[in-house]
Amino acid sequence: MKIICIGRNYAEHAKELGNEIPEDPVIFMKPDTAVLKKGSDFYIPEFSEEVHYEVEVVLKISKGGKYISEENAPKYFEEIGLGIDFTARDLQTKLKEKGLPWELAKGFDGSAVVSDFYKKGDFDLKNLDFSLIKNKEKVQQGNTSMMLFSPEKIIAFVSQYFTLRVGDLIFTGTPKGVGKIAENDILEGFIQEKKLFSVRIQ
Repeated sequence: MKIICIGRNYAEHAKELGNEIPEDPVIFMKPDTAVLKKGSDFYIPEFSEEVHYEVEVVLKISKGGKYISEENAPKYFEEIGLGIDFTARDLQTKLKEKGLPWELAKGFDGSAVVSDFYKKGDFDLKNLDFSLIKNKEKVQQGNTSMMLFSPEKIIAFVSQYFTLRVGDLIFTGTPKGVGKIAENDILEGFIQEKKLFSVRIQ
């Protein structure tokens, strides 16, 4: 299983971190060991003092393929979920300053929260609200209509470089409002009014 992540897919999030708006999807990856075991707490790693939450809609690939056209891309995923891309922002900043890859800041153990998955036909993927609640306060609110690159464009782009296989996950990017976590925080993820996950920070 591959975990493919899209960076800077919401303009306001790119701006809040001082990044340029990309012309093509920004791609990075997490290993399968990044998936946080369902029901587990997230433990802040010892190498970071500034871990940020980033809530994202997640696509689950249901059919293998390569060089997939944007037109045919909907045939390659049947389910969506919600996740958190935990990011060691202080470490990422240091890596970016040196022109180095982000994986140490993005792919560490437990850095990918992944909810259960639901049939995509139950949702309007072109106008889908999702949000993150931290300690009963809404900190992120997004809508898929605000994506710079749609799920179909992401699949078409990614599949030019990587063969997609059944079970691969694609994190589609986070809206503005990312922020630092602290011990005892409770993070809850919602698609529309449905709560898809709850994570305690340790």
